Amino acid sequence: MKDYSRREALKLTALGAAVLVGGGSSTLFAAEKKAPVKPVTNVRLALQLYSVRRSCGKDIDKVLADVKKMGYVGVEFAGYYKYGKDPKALKAKLDELGLIAAGTHIGTGSFTGPNVQKTIDFHKTIGCKFLIAPGDGAFCHPERSKKLADDFNKAAETLKKADMYCGYHNHSREMKKAAGETTKSWFDLFAERTCQDVVLQQDVGWTVSAGADPAAFIRRYPGRFRIQHFKPALVRGAKDKKPIIGQDCVKWEEVIAASYEVGGAEWFTIEQEHYLKGKSDMECSEMSLVGLKAILKKMNKSCE
Repeated sequence: MKDYSRREALKLTALGAAVLVGGGSSTLFAAEKKAPVKPVTNVRLALQLYSVRRSCGKDIDKVLADVKKMGYVGVEFAGYYKYGKDPKALKAKLDELGLIAAGTHIGTGSFTGPNVQKTIDFHKTIGCKFLIAPGDGAFCHPERSKKLADDFNKAAETLKKADMYCGYHNHSREMKKAAGETTKSWFDLFAERTCQDVVLQQDVGWTVSAGADPAAFIRRYPGRFRIQHFKPALVRGAKDKKPIIGQDCVKWEEVIAASYEVGGAEWFTIEQEHYLKGKSDMECSEMSLVGLKAILKKMNKSCE
């Protein structure tokens, strides 16, 4: 398993699109009759390690230990550093610390191309079941987006046999109106073209930055938001706001309520991309965790 950063993963997804398996036309799943989604009673909290990538580059073992001490129970990977070719050692380290591999960010071609079994074997070893693409150039393309959805559906079928799931993580552009559409975004089209087993890893911060309503997306596609990114967001003109959960511009209580009620939430994964002056990436990641736990406590929501 090649070790690469999330930025490199974004480049690889564009290359991976050229070797995706399958083809054909997308099937619309929006009208499928689905069983009602049961509300969840408990959600676990993880940190996307891209938040502390500079610290990871210096000493990944220390970062993992410090993340556990902060109170996180899981981590989401965006590169494996010294563990890129040694999943057994990574699993041993996670077990030693009492951490869970909540998910990972990898290129689309990793789970749709010819190396899918290697991908399954690596992530099965570390106990990671959510394989998320952090972007793909085909997602917002009028034609290639249809094939991309087909490939995710086929990958979901393969991965489910291993109790694993693929998904997609949005930025702001995916939440913009799709070409030729009057109301639907590229995110809507992907959700409609993919089956229930394809995870919609909404990045709440990017959704808000795009001027969209993250809670509305969760309620529109029940059960699809099993692992989300809880990223602080600031909007233009906001005063006295900070890039820390609970001090930012996201209506967190609405997002959390929708996630528990209909989202099928298993993980809330904090991602910290902006930092307070004078505070380190690790310090800000801990502050957002404290802020999120305070909101959950206020709402009387159970979490780990």
